[in-house]
Amino acid sequence: MNKHDHHHLMDLAVDKARHTMNQNIGGPFGALIVDKDNNIIAVASNSVLKDHDPTAHAEMNAIREASKKLGTHDLSGCTLYTTCYPCPMCLGAIIWSNIKKVYYGCNAVDADKIGFRDDFIYDFIKNNAKDTNILNLEEQERDSCLTLFQEYHEKDKELY
Repeated sequence: MNKHDHHHLMDLAVDKARHTMNQNIGGPFGALIVDKDNNIIAVASNSVLKDHDPTAHAEMNAIREASKKLGTHDLSGCTLYTTCYPCPMCLGAIIWSNIKKVYYGCNAVDADKIGFRDDFIYDFIKNNAKDTNILNLEEQERDSCLTLFQEYHEKDKELY
């Protein structure tokens, strides 16, 4: 692929999002990943409605596509372009994939204004996950799970 500037790369993400949005596949969210040489690796959009998958956000789909193409879970050196500031789930996936640079178009307030609701998740996290109306988290059977963790550790498996 050719070298591209920010404007062109974001336009590709917008175009992908607009296309699938108009097909009722998902919302106005598109994402694109480039490698360290600015070559396009993945272009994806939100497909929550088509896939009936709440995790099928544009960033998640782009990370999955890039990881598959590159044959690795480690996207170090890659950059992500997205039409909106990533939600908490996508931020987690971006961080886990080792992407260190993200360019985004709209911000969380813009998304909130059209009905997308990320703030309650950020608030839930800030408040130490204590709001049981959102999610009830309860520790159970820690000892047996710790045994599993110890087994993994003893096998000297790859950490990611």
